Amino acid sequence: MSQFVKIFDTTLRDGEQSPGFSMNVGEKIRVAKRLERMGVDVIEAGFPVASQGDFEAVQAISAELKEAVVAGLARANSADVDRAWQAIQNAASRGSTPLSPVRIFTWNISSSCRGEMS
Repeated sequence: MSQFVKIFDTTLRDGEQSPGFSMNVGEKIRVAKRLERMGVDVIEAGFPVASQGDFEAVQAISAELKEAVVAGLARANSADVDRAWQAIQNAASRGSTPLSPVRIFTWNISSSCRGEMS
């Protein structure tokens, strides 16, 4: 069995959580292209439901990148998932997925334990 490591980068989403720091769409595209050239496998490009700006950034990045998978952060609810899908549905990379695997995993755990928590 071959072994490999997939790199999942959250710079474009988490980086904007730093006080006083933000990027416009053009800057985000430049960073995303650089990450793709560096061999990053999955780029979490933003949180599309959070704002129109985040939606447009995820949409633009998913249209630009050819190799990396583009993901948008989405909570486990229909509105978030639908908005993430709208942002990446025309992605150049056919491997794009609207949800962060970490969030799906977390949601699966919490939904399976929900009955035990009440």
